Amino acid sequence: MEGNVRILLLEDVWADAELVKVELRKAGLQFTARRVTTQPEFERALREFRPDLIIADHNLPQFNGAAALALARQMALAAPFILLTGSLDEESAVEYMKAGATDYILKDRLARLGPAVRAALDRKRMKQQLDEREEYFRSLIEQAMDIIAVLDPEGALRYASPSVLPLLGYAPEDLVGLSIFALVHPDDVDETLRVFSEGVATGQGGRLLELRVRHKDGTFRHLEAIGRYLLDDPLVKGVVINARDVTERRVLERQFLQVQKMEAVGRLAGGVAHDFNNLLTAILGYADLLLDGLPTLSPLRPDLEEIRKAANRAGALTRQLLAFSRKQVLEMRVLDLNELVADMDKMLRRLLGEDIDVLTKLGSTLGAVRADAGQLEQVIVNLAVNARDAMPEGGRLTIETRNAELDDSYVREHVPVQPGRYVMLAVSDTGIGMSAETMSHVFEPFFTTKEAGKGTGLGLATVYGIVKQSGGYVWCYSERGEGTTFKVYLPRVDAPVDQFPARAALPRTLGSETILLVEDEVGLRALTRRLLEKHGYMVLEAGTADAALALAREHVGPIHLLLADVVLPGASGPTLAGELVSRRTDLKVLFMSGYTEDAIVHRGVLARNTAFINKPFSGDNLAAKVREVLDGS
Repeated sequence: MEGNVRILLLEDVWADAELVKVELRKAGLQFTARRVTTQPEFERALREFRPDLIIADHNLPQFNGAAALALARQMALAAPFILLTGSLDEESAVEYMKAGATDYILKDRLARLGPAVRAALDRKRMKQQLDEREEYFRSLIEQAMDIIAVLDPEGALRYASPSVLPLLGYAPEDLVGLSIFALVHPDDVDETLRVFSEGVATGQGGRLLELRVRHKDGTFRHLEAIGRYLLDDPLVKGVVINARDVTERRVLERQFLQVQKMEAVGRLAGGVAHDFNNLLTAILGYADLLLDGLPTLSPLRPDLEEIRKAANRAGALTRQLLAFSRKQVLEMRVLDLNELVADMDKMLRRLLGEDIDVLTKLGSTLGAVRADAGQLEQVIVNLAVNARDAMPEGGRLTIETRNAELDDSYVREHVPVQPGRYVMLAVSDTGIGMSAETMSHVFEPFFTTKEAGKGTGLGLATVYGIVKQSGGYVWCYSERGEGTTFKVYLPRVDAPVDQFPARAALPRTLGSETILLVEDEVGLRALTRRLLEKHGYMVLEAGTADAALALAREHVGPIHLLLADVVLPGASGPTLAGELVSRRTDLKVLFMSGYTEDAIVHRGVLARNTAFINKPFSGDNLAAKVREVLDGS
């Protein structure tokens, strides 16, 4: 939601309310907050303040969150409702969600609040857009002339109003004598015939029937039709049909449901990847420790190497899940898509093989985009591989770039696109194409039309996630036997293209510095300590931010580096770092996480000058990153 957001805080503890404001400011929100503590104050604020969003505590001395939620819904206030509480049992949480709460957040996970509020406001904005657009189409439909038709008892058309021409493309006189059932979609004929026959037999109509009717151009339009059975009327002696076109409404509903489904699957994928990355970090770390302790010719070494390879392959899968769920770390730069495509030309030709021609059509005076170059290369490779698989007998792959202006008419048909200036990247093939059913699932993770063992089903899901996290949109156009085109739209930026020199490889050296390690998972903390000590470092360890602060106060010697997980019990990793750096100004900081929805990463973009390492990592990767940060590279 743009502009200043009105936020109503139901919170009796002043300090907690102030912490909420701090987290909202961290999330970059512009807001006006009003704090209330009693039911009368809450009711008055609902009427007068008209909040855009409500954040409520679960228990207050004379009021509670459940009553506040019921009151807000009773007053027909559609503001998202986020429950913020110290603790909540699972049964109560389920009851809140059933009652219409948007989300609930524990106070010791306050770092989640900013992203949760932004997500709630974005969903509200999208819902408002959908409501406005549906209202727009409803207004057009109601003011337009409906199709009026008269049928005989067998369903033959005796009359069609002039409105049939703009709606279905037929001249009215061309339809006279034609059976209405010849125009109905084959899948809808049985139900339409049943309803029509019942009405003829009983003389009673009045049922809002929906059917698909063929347009003159061969496509089908969704019509809502209602009939009045006036067979005994001496003047009419037929069935009067009133029908209106609801095609756009159905398209919008399907698109909105698809967006909701993709968001839900994305949240699930991100959570799974986060937990799995911790497990993979442990597997890789212990494999490295065992390998370092084995003789070169040990018979156990090949098996351990296979374990490490399997863990690395699993790590690649979790990175694709994070890309789909839009929670991977991106290194954003201002890029020229033409340069990126040109640099990939030789690699793509080798990848696709000699039986596929690669044609590039690069737009002149192409605008710049802000994105992660490596991730965009991944998008192009995934789309190219998908195209190759759709052309088993060979064909042509076309990569096209151009500037694009998406106007209101385009936006109305492509929820949730925003109008504006974009750069388009299109990848087209001359392959077998896809059915409408396949296209409706094409970006879902693990969905694949390939036989078992021939693909993970994450390629296009990864494309979807990278493009969305980069602030763009991706659409698929395909027909059976006519090939497929994927169009990626990225926001155009008015900035010079960034030039970055290649980074030299760091030498592998041992260290002697003192590192404060903060990780709440006991097994992973123990492993990380062993990996660091193996490389010569002295390690102080803690499982929470509070324990780390106490340890830092007690330690009399220097602490050279804080290595902390981003999400910790109590205060977050960034909050802990701020506290420690204020006391130890020469302290360097390195964050680690397998899940990056937190204060370090704002909408998936890694903050400048912030050192970060993704889980899972190997011992060598960790040692290299630690050395890089300590040396100030």
